[in-house]
Amino acid sequence: MNNLKALTKKQLFLPIFSMILVMLVNVLFDIADGNNAFDFFSVSMKGGVLYGRIVDILNRGSEVAILALGMTLVVSCSAGTDISVGSVMSLAGGVCCVIIAGFGVTSVSTAAELAHPIWMGIACGIGAAILAGIFNGFLVAYMKIQPMVATLILWSAARALALLICNNMIVYVRMDEFKVFGSFLGPIPTPILIAAVCIAVLALVLKFTALGTYIQSVGINKRSSRIAGFNSAQIILMCYTICGLFAGIAGIVNTSRIYSADTNNIGLTMEMDAILAVALGGNSLGGGKFNLAGSIIGAYTIQAITTTLLARGVSTAQAPVFKAVIIILIVVIQAPPVKAYFKRRSAAKAAAKEAV
Repeated sequence: MNNLKALTKKQLFLPIFSMILVMLVNVLFDIADGNNAFDFFSVSMKGGVLYGRIVDILNRGSEVAILALGMTLVVSCSAGTDISVGSVMSLAGGVCCVIIAGFGVTSVSTAAELAHPIWMGIACGIGAAILAGIFNGFLVAYMKIQPMVATLILWSAARALALLICNNMIVYVRMDEFKVFGSFLGPIPTPILIAAVCIAVLALVLKFTALGTYIQSVGINKRSSRIAGFNSAQIILMCYTICGLFAGIAGIVNTSRIYSADTNNIGLTMEMDAILAVALGGNSLGGGKFNLAGSIIGAYTIQAITTTLLARGVSTAQAPVFKAVIIILIVVIQAPPVKAYFKRRSAAKAAAKEAV
């Protein structure tokens, strides 16, 4: 019993339990439909590429996983969320495609039609996202604006700016060299590989530098961290810049999937999935200590939930309602009064046992 209680207190318990619960639900659905109980876990090779629900979840959840990396750092250092990441994804995609195709051009299909090299478009798109992150970080770190209010500006403006850059049109880049970032590299979906690289790089940076300690220190107490010699404003600015970088990468992946800059729909509502992934990962939305692994598991759990809902006939318009219910439950569970209540009950039970 004591071992079970110790297990439930682990930070990764909630995300791992949630992922296992979603898998079990899928297994039960397969059994109810008369299918093999383990169809959910089956992976096959078709046409030289991997297929299966697990592969699809890892593939489709890659953008949310990338966004969750930056969102984790932002939440930890500023006790607030960056609600602009979805719109910044759209901005990155719009800038990328317009640079590649040229202003006023709606479609390119061959290398001869390119206005600039594909790598330049990708670099400019990610660069625009980084500038957006710097803008958000400046407002939060130096202007002392509450994070949600500060990022609300680009939540609306970044997508509108992307539409303006694209002249309110969908810009297509119908080239395999560009499509590869959202399709397959050999048998493996490229988005999975890109997400894995982003996760590995950030994990290594946090492991071999003191950045993670600085971020958590600022998130726990800004005043104390300043006294300890940390520049809180610079650390917060850095986190929002990194968040912008990952939003740009996710935007390029999302744009490559549809080989076009559909700025009205790229990254739409993905900021909510990223925030939910961080919360589901066992990270406190009040800032402070964070667990990157939890956020990553949370991101893929969100995608697993989305895939399950769509497979059961829930429309894409209705799916956010179910996600909203999950967010409410997680926020309530993490609320200080609720935590204090369960702590008091645990202490009371322990005292009663000792009395007996």
